[in-house]
Amino acid sequence: MRIYFFYFLVLSSLFLYPQKGNYQSYNLSDELIENANTVVRLDKMIINVEAVDRMEYEVEQVITVLNNKGDRYSRTRIPFDKETKIKNIEVYVYDKTGKEIEHIKKKDFRDLSAVDGFSLYTDNRLLYHKYTPTDYPFTIATSYTITTSDTAFFPPWYFLSDYLVSVEKSHYEIRYASEDLKPEVKEYHLDKIKVDKTDEPGKLLYTSQNIPAFKYEMLGPSVRDIVPRLSLRMKRFHLKGEYAEVNNWEEMGAWMNNALLKNRDALPIATVNKAKSLVNGVNDDLEKAKIIYKYVQDNTRYISVQIGIGGWKPISAVDVDNVKYGDCKGLSNYTHALLKAVDVPSYYTVIQAGKRKVDFEADFSALQGNHAILAIPYKGEFYWIDCTSQIHPFGFVGDFTDDRLALVVTPEGGKIMNTVSYLNEQNYQKTNAEYHISKMGAISGNITITTAGVQYDNRFSLEKKTKEDIVKHYKEQWSNINNLTLEKNYFLNDTDKVVFKEEVAVSATDYAIKSGERMLFVVNAFNKNTFVPDRYRNRKMPLEIQRGYLDEDTFKINIPEDYTVESIPVDKTIENEFGLYRVSYTYDETQKMLLFKKSMLIREGKYAKEKYQQYRSFRKEIAKAENAKVVLVNLSK
Repeated sequence: MRIYFFYFLVLSSLFLYPQKGNYQSYNLSDELIENANTVVRLDKMIINVEAVDRMEYEVEQVITVLNNKGDRYSRTRIPFDKETKIKNIEVYVYDKTGKEIEHIKKKDFRDLSAVDGFSLYTDNRLLYHKYTPTDYPFTIATSYTITTSDTAFFPPWYFLSDYLVSVEKSHYEIRYASEDLKPEVKEYHLDKIKVDKTDEPGKLLYTSQNIPAFKYEMLGPSVRDIVPRLSLRMKRFHLKGEYAEVNNWEEMGAWMNNALLKNRDALPIATVNKAKSLVNGVNDDLEKAKIIYKYVQDNTRYISVQIGIGGWKPISAVDVDNVKYGDCKGLSNYTHALLKAVDVPSYYTVIQAGKRKVDFEADFSALQGNHAILAIPYKGEFYWIDCTSQIHPFGFVGDFTDDRLALVVTPEGGKIMNTVSYLNEQNYQKTNAEYHISKMGAISGNITITTAGVQYDNRFSLEKKTKEDIVKHYKEQWSNINNLTLEKNYFLNDTDKVVFKEEVAVSATDYAIKSGERMLFVVNAFNKNTFVPDRYRNRKMPLEIQRGYLDEDTFKINIPEDYTVESIPVDKTIENEFGLYRVSYTYDETQKMLLFKKSMLIREGKYAKEKYQQYRSFRKEIAKAENAKVVLVNLSK
């Protein structure tokens, strides 16, 4: 079954499609129900490639939703534009006995703008319908046909679309009018299921039946990396009025540069002069780029039209300059045009964005990606900028487009390159704190938190939040401290070094627990990491730690007069392939001060499933150490 990640929405959709049949939920086998919220009874697509600029899709999908966790399949959402036409849409809904309870026709769908209210994107539209279930299970069956002149993007096929989804019957068929229209196919993980394949002149067919659901497991790989699926591409294709013949990424990039991007970077003379005036007296290309990037951040706004819906050709720089908004393609092209005006080279780059890293397939030059950014060459290296962000520092892309293969479009052709990586120790957090424990068990202290790398990305937006949201943030972060009061806070965002600093003062009653003449409290008040992965008796998936990080803490704890330390935790060091954890305690009786130091490094990596239990044990041991308590005793009693 195909998956419908949002970036594949050019001609396909994550949602459902019909034909009357016997869809009693009672007919489902135990094998298909196990671990499933949704059972796909039929997933069928027949693609007719009639010419290099003419293609038709016939789609049928029948889905039984077993519980409310599968409700996303009750939405039908089909994008279209002036090159793409939709016809013959019908939706039938059946109850658990197989009785028809609703018939939805095309007139019942809402015709929506994909980017409502923005004149540059009026051609991008959606047919949308949402069925509201009243009982479970129910079955929703949908069918439609699409005709299009765009043949550059071939819908991928996923025999399983997601975790917790099983498939009764999967049918993917491609009919082509001549041998030169036959698409290339790349197969992934087909050994995990039984697939029948027919490859004969004019026809390519894949079918499979009774595919059980994959159960989600914590810290497992993405669905894309494990499920049986197909990628397809046409060497000769048509896209948005442009014809192409592409055999590799170099040719793909050359075509994009000469067809999709050609003449899109022209700017009004007044804007060119404005750009030149901004960098007047600046000779260094990198400094010029920073000034232009800041100008774009301050003078434009981003609207979400990801590549799948909005096509692949960016809005012209003139149009963006006029209206001061654009999607990722438009803003990247506009920034490129401004940089060109001040003689700074930059390259339009297509990438698969998201917190989970997804590489372009270096050996399969099919249109991929859901986002556009810029690559700026400077003294032998590349600086990457996301022109949609109004807050990120120049050259910092965070965890949205970090460390993955992308297509860089140069005048000489396309190049597959890896974006900037933030690895392990580079994702840094330093917490310094000094706090006091009162005789009544209250806590009060000052904390300084300094972050860099991806940890910077997780925190620097705090400076833009309201006071109410800031208070909420710290109460959630330090939820281990009841009755927390935020006394004051100060933020310093060093965008040149890409370092964020927080200075916070807090207090709370009853942090330490009093028991007779003794008082107990957890030493690590302000960066306690007690995460322990779920336990699995029979782990199926490999272990994947997508991003490593390093936390370093130094706390000075002042204990109350008349008290002394009766016991402190022992120092501990744990080191293995997953990382390093080290903690130490030093007590100074004269100053009534306990010094706590911690270093915690977690390394990114991919590990065999057999390693999962070792990693879980590592985190359990850390969690135990993070909960370690100091015992104080009152000397005056």
